[in-house]
Parts: sequence; C-alpha cells; structure tokens
Amino acid sequence: MLSFDKKDWFTIPNILSLIRLMLIPIFSIIYLNATQPWQYYLAAFIILLSGLTDLLDGWIARKYHQITELGKLLDPVADKLTQAVVVFCLTRQFNWMRIIVVLFLVKELFMMINNLILLRKGKKLDGAKWYGKIATAIFYICIIFLIAFPFISDLIASILIIIIGLFLLLSFFLYGKIFIKMYKE
Repeated sequence: MLSFDKKDWFTIPNILSLIRLMLIPIFSIIYLNATQPWQYYLAAFIILLSGLTDLLDGWIARKYHQITELGKLLDPVADKLTQAVVVFCLTRQFNWMRIIVVLFLVKELFMMINNLILLRKGKKLDGAKWYGKIATAIFYICIIFLIAFPFISDLIASILIIIIGLFLLLSFFLYGKIFIKMYKE
C-alpha cells in the first residue's frame, strides 16, 4: 500500500498539481456555460494556466530536489484528468473531437495496463519521453485555440483536431515500441 509523508503534500510541485486538479471543475463550469467570447477566453486561460503549472511543477521538482512519491502519482493524474475533461467538454462544440476522445482513452488505457503489467514484473517506464512531452505541448496549443475560439471555421477546427490526433497516435506508437522492448528484456 502506498503511504505518503505529510510534508509531501506541502511541496510546491505537489501544491501546483493540486491546483491543476482544482482547476478542472472550474474550467468545466465556465466552458460548458459560456455564451460570451470573454467566457471562452477565460476557459482557455484556465487551461493555459493548468499547462503552465504542469511545466513548472516538473521543473521545480527536479531543480529543487522535491520529487516525491506523492508527486509521481499526483502529476500524471492531474495531467490525464485535465486532458480527459477538456476533450470531453469540447465534444459539445466539435463533433470530430469524439475521435480524439476514443484515441485518448485507448492510448491511456494501453499505457496504464502495460505499466501495471510491467510493474508486476519489477519493471517501470522511467518518466515521460520526449515524444510524450511534445504530444502534450501540441495538445495544449491546439486545445487552447479551440477553447478560446469555439466558432472558428470547420476547416481550421478539423485541422487542429487532426494535428492533435496525429500526435496522440505518434506518442501511442512510440510508447508501444518502448513497451515491446521492455517485455523482451
């Protein structure tokens, strides 16, 4: 069973992860009830803030030696919950986003199942890889644009959704190769 030191809850990186978790319902309420451009801009700003805190928490944890077991759990949970809620919310405005929901769920289930199987074998994927980080950055850039400008042309929205999908697929494929290699070792 996992146990966490009480002081781990009060490190700056873990507080930032907790803030990201708290931003999820705030984003959802604002975005799903938005009727005015400023409300969409505010929802986009919240996701931008969430993305920036994600960058900051990892950087601070590494630079100031504040990496904790709690942080190793909180950070990816905050990331994946934020991404999942955002893509689900955006299906309301963009029908093609449903494809991203399916890709996202398949990729994340694949990652979780393989990580659990390998963990039982005493192996562990050592953090996010560069292509996972790039896919996340592209995701945030495209998503922020889709949130801030919900009434853009179908062509531009489709291009942004395709870009998200391609980077999700690339990340899925490259992580798959890593898992195959880990199983062979």
